[in-house]
Amino acid sequence: MEQLLHYVWKHRLVKTEALTTTDGREVEIIDPGLHNHNAGPDFFNAKIKIAGTLWVGNVEIHDKASQWVMHGHHRDCSYDNVVLHVVADNDAEVADSQGRVVPQMVLGVPKYVTDNYHELMTTERFPPCYRIVPGLNGITVSSWMAALQTERLERKTADIRRRAELKGGSWEDACFVTLARNYGFGINGDAFEQWAMNVPLHAVAHHRDDIFQVEALFMGQAGLLDTEALPQKYRDNALNDDYYKRLSAEYTFLAHKFSLTPMDRKLWRFLRLRPQNFPHIRISQLANLYHSGRMGLRALAECNTVADIERLLDTHVTPYWETHYAFGVQSTRNDKHLSAASLNLIVINTAIPMLFAYGRHISDDSLCNRAFEMLESLKPENNNIIRMWRECGLNVRSAGDSQALLQLKNEYCDKRDCLRCRIGYEYMKTAFLRKAGQ
Repeated sequence: MEQLLHYVWKHRLVKTEALTTTDGREVEIIDPGLHNHNAGPDFFNAKIKIAGTLWVGNVEIHDKASQWVMHGHHRDCSYDNVVLHVVADNDAEVADSQGRVVPQMVLGVPKYVTDNYHELMTTERFPPCYRIVPGLNGITVSSWMAALQTERLERKTADIRRRAELKGGSWEDACFVTLARNYGFGINGDAFEQWAMNVPLHAVAHHRDDIFQVEALFMGQAGLLDTEALPQKYRDNALNDDYYKRLSAEYTFLAHKFSLTPMDRKLWRFLRLRPQNFPHIRISQLANLYHSGRMGLRALAECNTVADIERLLDTHVTPYWETHYAFGVQSTRNDKHLSAASLNLIVINTAIPMLFAYGRHISDDSLCNRAFEMLESLKPENNNIIRMWRECGLNVRSAGDSQALLQLKNEYCDKRDCLRCRIGYEYMKTAFLRKAGQ
């Protein structure tokens, strides 16, 4: 209930009759204030007229007036500047830490607001706001998409910063880990990130000019050279495979040299994976990319167009994997390049966020702007979530739009956080205007 009170107060969806304090004084809301999501009063710098006198200060909102004391506000000087206590149930008189009686006002949530909120929270159809999507104003949609796009890039920036911190402040290492994570293409994303965190690039750099040694280090650190962890159907094939034996012997030497410990191979998922997405194939592609010297933040920052990035990150497997999907398991010869669709996802989920995050890190707006421009130049992703929004009536024109809609689904729809969503606001506002006959 309190969440709805916040919403009604913030957006002034109040009943049309005159508002009064609990002791009968007339209240006029000039400015509801700035919503505070941290500690302290709920709304800062509100402007409220009480009995004709303008008060500028804070507003606190509770379901019951007695929660003021229950939450200890009567002893907290942070609440001494509260000019109005808004409640649904006036069950107590309240005072601040100085003993001043705080004016109170009962604010009812209109039934249509409650009904519409209940519909948003309980409808089985997804998204719950589907009824109003086709009629949304274009400016409203585009502004919300832009905000969501930025939110998503900021979230990815936070992830990249965390990786850099875990790697001792190395943004080059963070770039490698971010790229590796997205080579998992969802299913093995966590495993690839753990693997990349477990790859000592300072050690690998000593052997960068030898692709065989790079692949031995990469496969070994992934635990893929541990025959005991292999499923029985692959174990015998691997043990009888000459390339596996050579890689395993090389890794044993390098692991001893650099004091390395492989990750748990059981973290990799193979069930229902297409062979081209097997970790062996993706790691071989990454080994080739690393060996080529084209994998790096500096090279990425020099790319001015999406085409530049695609040329930089385009890669294929090493010769052995052209005819294998697993050790000792042969396949039709194929250089196993990244597909155009896979490369597009790598650009969207790795290269562009890295440009944005690094631009934020070094305060270079040109890199951030380049990231936005690239998202707008790319075609939108095609997955179940994007198709769902299209079916609702949204026009998805670019990767910027599809990234925004993924953010909307993950951070608002899945959490049923409709009151913070602009489409949810339009849903409630439309109902208000219709009910009010305006």
